[in-house]
Amino acid sequence: MTVTRAYTHSRYGQLHLRQSGEDGAYPPLIMLHQNPSSSWEYEPLIAEMAQDRRVLAFDTPGHGMSDAAPAPLSMTDYAAAFVDGLQALGVTGPFDLYGYHTGSLLAVELALALPDQVRRMALTGVPMYPSEVIAAKLAEAENFPTPDEDGTVILDLLTRLWAYVVKGRDRRQSLPRAIRQFADKAYILDRFTWGYRGVWSYDFQRLRQIGCPVLLLQPHETLREPSLAAAKLIPDITIRDLDHLNRDIFDIAPQELARELRLFLG
Repeated sequence: MTVTRAYTHSRYGQLHLRQSGEDGAYPPLIMLHQNPSSSWEYEPLIAEMAQDRRVLAFDTPGHGMSDAAPAPLSMTDYAAAFVDGLQALGVTGPFDLYGYHTGSLLAVELALALPDQVRRMALTGVPMYPSEVIAAKLAEAENFPTPDEDGTVILDLLTRLWAYVVKGRDRRQSLPRAIRQFADKAYILDRFTWGYRGVWSYDFQRLRQIGCPVLLLQPHETLREPSLAAAKLIPDITIRDLDHLNRDIFDIAPQELARELRLFLG
């Protein structure tokens, strides 16, 4: 399926999205991405899921091609922008959700904001670390050096980003794809801590308020143990353990992910 790009509106300005498929027997699927990335990473999965439903994947405000808010936001505030975008697009009926890493918390907040519309939700990588780890991560995000004129801060970030995204990738992901992913993440490096401030200040007890069925679709990645801990707070949850996958899952296994999502979503 062809994936196209479009804009809608939110309280923070233009909200960019990728989309494919048509309305049909199944509700639309809304996809929310990790930080610092954009809906670009979802393109292989969008194409797979759009074979039998409409799929919309937003760029979080300040990421990809969406306008940024004037200051860092909470997960609740980011979700409010998605509510705006969906209303502007005329999505007023039931829909399903998928969120990955930071996107998992955004999906939860969108589900809490629109409980009468969200039918089912799938999550991958819920970043609920132990409280002392979260406190350290929040302090680091809040006190991270601002970019300087000689580029020391940004160049250091780029070096670490290349090591993680390109050198550390699953080798089943092609080098050109990894380089494109590096560029996607590098776009927001002057404010990459904004999203993390929202993540590490999040009240994970809000997971207890989720009213829809949830699937934890979880590879054996860094966030596996935090995700399993988070799953204990979610009232109606099914856990699917993908022990043969780790990272770069949207490039490596989009068909498998689509199959698992269809089994849960319908």
